[in-house]
Amino acid sequence: MNARWKPNVTVASVVERRGKFLLVEEHTADGLRLNNPAGHLDPGESLVEACVRETLEETAYHFQPTALVGVYLSRASGPTRADGRQTSVTYLRFAFCGDLGEFLPGQRLDHGIVRTLWLSADEIRASAPRHRTPVLLQCIEDYLVDARFPLDLLRADLGSITLT
Repeated sequence: MNARWKPNVTVASVVERRGKFLLVEEHTADGLRLNNPAGHLDPGESLVEACVRETLEETAYHFQPTALVGVYLSRASGPTRADGRQTSVTYLRFAFCGDLGEFLPGQRLDHGIVRTLWLSADEIRASAPRHRTPVLLQCIEDYLVDARFPLDLLRADLGSITLT
């Protein structure tokens, strides 16, 4: 039986304060890279809950999403298989903007996160070779042109169902 293909669902926050955007610098297989605060959707949580959790874990800031900036589908190269074929990983990213809350000094950051940075849009554009994903810049550009969709666009029914 073939395994069913499923994209990895991720969330990201686009946080702007006084013309600068909150990013994280993190260790990856390709070295230190920049990214929006972002991470995977965990079982049993809504997209908004995942964004709140991931932003806190990666930046030590509370964050309350107020709008959806966009939904992004991207593919990254994965490991090479034993038969020599290149694999890939597909990501479905939901990016949110919102209100940045309290900073928690002493909060330990997620594994792999080196530090947080505040960069202008021009600094982010100039650092493109260091981006973990091209979607980072696209989220910023969409935010800058006021791409905003209401959160009630997203529906979550997290009750249990029986799969047959």
